Amino acid sequence: MDMTVGQIVVWCIIGLLAGSLAGLVVKGKKEGFGWVTNLIFGLIGAFVGGAAFDKLDIDLGLEEIVLDLNLVVAAFVGSLLVVVAARFIENRRRAKD
Repeated sequence: MDMTVGQIVVWCIIGLLAGSLAGLVVKGKKEGFGWVTNLIFGLIGAFVGGAAFDKLDIDLGLEEIVLDLNLVVAAFVGSLLVVVAARFIENRRRAKD
């Protein structure tokens, strides 16, 4: 898959937005986990959410917006899944100590 610089920038923006929303929802604070961690969770979440939406054939019909809102929603859902998984792993590690 060939990606242009523009597509990479858009994915970073979507990832940061999705990760920030996930951090806000999970932590209840405006800054979430911090912009770097939000970006990481968002980018991983975008991949997870995009793959899940594709596998489950979920199409919200939001492609008409220039910044594909379907990708933002998928990235947000994926980010939430990644954040929940990271917290679960962290809690399991703490329980073992």
